[in-house]
Amino acid sequence: MELLALLTVLLLAHAAAYLAWQAVSRRRRSRCYLLDYACHKPSDDRKVTTETAGAVIERNKRLGLSEYRFLLKVIVNSGIGEHTYCPRNVLEGREETPTHADSLEEMDDFFADAVATVLSRTGVPARDVDLVVLNVGSFSPEPSLVSRLVRRFGMREDVMAYNLSGMGCSAGLIAVDLARNVMLTRPRTVALVVTSESCAPNWYVGTDKSMMLGNCLFRCGGAAALLTNDPALRHRAKMELRCLVRANIAAHDDAHAAAVHREDADGRLGVSLSKALPKAAVRAFTDNLQRLAPRILPARELARFASRLLLRKLLKKPKAAGAGEGPKIDFTTGVDHFCLHPGGTAVIEAVRKSLGLTAHHVEPARMTLHRWGNTSASSLWYVLSYMEAKRRLKRGDRVLMVTFGSGFKCNSCYWEVSRDLADAGAWEDCIDQYPPETLVNPYMDKFGWVNDIQGQGGGFVF
Repeated sequence: MELLALLTVLLLAHAAAYLAWQAVSRRRRSRCYLLDYACHKPSDDRKVTTETAGAVIERNKRLGLSEYRFLLKVIVNSGIGEHTYCPRNVLEGREETPTHADSLEEMDDFFADAVATVLSRTGVPARDVDLVVLNVGSFSPEPSLVSRLVRRFGMREDVMAYNLSGMGCSAGLIAVDLARNVMLTRPRTVALVVTSESCAPNWYVGTDKSMMLGNCLFRCGGAAALLTNDPALRHRAKMELRCLVRANIAAHDDAHAAAVHREDADGRLGVSLSKALPKAAVRAFTDNLQRLAPRILPARELARFASRLLLRKLLKKPKAAGAGEGPKIDFTTGVDHFCLHPGGTAVIEAVRKSLGLTAHHVEPARMTLHRWGNTSASSLWYVLSYMEAKRRLKRGDRVLMVTFGSGFKCNSCYWEVSRDLADAGAWEDCIDQYPPETLVNPYMDKFGWVNDIQGQGGGFVF
């Protein structure tokens, strides 16, 4: 009996030790460290100046006075400056006849810059990468772009490669989430997350105003980030991922149709942005924050908000004209820096008001929109790079990333800065010029005469 009891105790002790070891091992695998990232800076000959934009518009003989005025109003209020980039086929006057080679060239330029840079900075050989997650929303060739990347950099035969498409501007954090989930099952994994968009085949040349918006906002760019769950590399990491929350409200018809890649009435392809988009964004944002807030905010702030909300309901005070919307959660109690998707000035301003942020909080997003435009899913990394270039990110700081995308989706993630950061990255040659004295672009000064013309004719010389 004593022997049996001893064996039982030993077995139980072994089982407990095994479970404890598994728990510790899983916790280690659940860690996700950002080793480094790099943003793509296209060559200067691809910049979209006011004159370049005017020439592209003038080439489209389908446009009339109504379309000219619409485009002028959009671009003047867009918040975009004169240093954004577009694909070469547009600069060469071939926006109506893009080729497959144009799209591949755009991607190859991005790979050669951002991917090569992040591997060089970290000193990680391409053959040491265990996992690659690539997302490009509206260009999906065969072989896939991730296969093209694996071939270009000579990665191992057993590298896990995933190619995402059709996920829109929120795909960057979806790629991070996929990489993190894979790393949960594989210890000591190095993951390369590659995020971009292909503008070459998607420049809209029709007259549907809901589809003309994209030409004014979307620009070329991309980013590559290296992640790992290897504890041995923790001391080299820039940030550690604390949580990631995704919200997808595609079950609602209006939300699903808010941003659609489609053909217009004349068969011309483009991205249509509907009037229901702001409403869909608010709904997705609210759903995301409801699950995010309890995970990142201190208990005292949650208690304060709950008590004020309860008091409001108990008193049942009627809402006075012009009164506020009631108590709001103060996200600055748990977040030091807000890395917001620069989808447009209206998007940035809506998020700022919703979260009760200051102009300083949204400065990185506004400056990114002005310098780079909306580079789709990679935009967040340019915003983060601005913060780092301005030396705002200090050890222990907490960074919240928020992005929106077609579907409709709102994704967010919460990082903790591991050390003081000061790499200027793609902003190196211009960071001292930001923020500028004014964000007003020169389009109204140069093309404002369009609003003084009578009639509906086309063919105006820009």
